[in-house]
Amino acid sequence: MSAADDNLDQLIDRLERAAAQLRSGELSQDAAATLVEDCAALAGEASAELEQRARLGAEEQAPAQDTLL
Repeated sequence: MSAADDNLDQLIDRLERAAAQLRSGELSQDAAATLVEDCAALAGEASAELEQRARLGAEEQAPAQDTLL
């Protein structure tokens, strides 16, 4: 597993733990609001990671397309 995979897995784990905390109903309103903000930041990081992977995948496919044309 690559470092990028590890990073994405860690982000997913953190989001899942945060979701479990929010569902528990045990957090104060302020703590829940802070956790939701943290989740938004984590989701942004995950989105950036996936976007970077998509770009890299497209770049890897592009040279093959040129050779066929």
